[in-house]
Amino acid sequence: MLHLRLITPAERTDEVVRLVEDTVGTAHLAVVPGAARDPAGDLVLCDVAREAGDGLIAGLRHLGLDDTGAITVEEIGLTLSRRAEQAERDAPGEGADAVLWEGLTEATHEESTLSVTYLAFITLATMIAACGVVLDNAVLIVGAMAVGPEFGPLAGISTALVRRRPRLALRSLTALLVGFAAAMAVTVGFTLFMDAVGLFQRSALEGSRPNTAFVYAPDAFSFIVALLAGVAGTLSLTSAKSGALVGVAISVTTVPAAANAAVALAYGDTGQTAGSAEQLLLNLAGIVLAGTLTLLAQKYFWGRRRRHG
Repeated sequence: MLHLRLITPAERTDEVVRLVEDTVGTAHLAVVPGAARDPAGDLVLCDVAREAGDGLIAGLRHLGLDDTGAITVEEIGLTLSRRAEQAERDAPGEGADAVLWEGLTEATHEESTLSVTYLAFITLATMIAACGVVLDNAVLIVGAMAVGPEFGPLAGISTALVRRRPRLALRSLTALLVGFAAAMAVTVGFTLFMDAVGLFQRSALEGSRPNTAFVYAPDAFSFIVALLAGVAGTLSLTSAKSGALVGVAISVTTVPAAANAAVALAYGDTGQTAGSAEQLLLNLAGIVLAGTLTLLAQKYFWGRRRRHG
């Protein structure tokens, strides 16, 4: 269930209440006249089944409530109510399959912000991966994958393509490209420093690396894994099962490939630099393609489910 807290202008409250009452899957409607001060108006509270939430939110936005008042949506961890149970039974579909498009857009918008924190995480992840490729340490590679925040912008690009939001697409693409460029530039400097103090050696990069050689040797499986990870990651976002994102993060070699490219560039190894760059681009393209197709499929099938009840 979702909990909606609405601030409505007094003259629009009846209209809002009527919309809530007409929406299948709602419960616990409460109206507190004159409770809101900024903006001034009435306070309307209600719960709605997740599978009916997107339609109700779209209806409220159609009434202009996001401009004249406020729409706040919260996930409910536990509700003990027969009315809530009935609302969930009445709403078409399953809550786990429902997509809250406004929530997805907002989440990917936040995750795609080119902030100091985002740059710090992607840079640290790339530096950790650099240590992993030089030491041929798979544990460090997996750790770097888990730290990397790049799935946010990738999901943002997919969401922007499906929802036709060019600003979100540009914002996400900027965060992705600038983030990787900055991280790789810092990692080149980090590699040169580690080499100067004797902790990195070129021979380690060019020697046999059975645990990490895959990061600069792209093949068909690289793209297939990226596609599968893109589907899994998108489903985890839309179904609010964020725990699956950890599995997605450690299944694709975006950050390790960027790290290997940076280390190889520092040592002038153009072969590994090119291979790592190809691996990186294959993974990024695969995730975006799979994420976009997954969202389009969810939009189509969920739309049909809602229309047919």
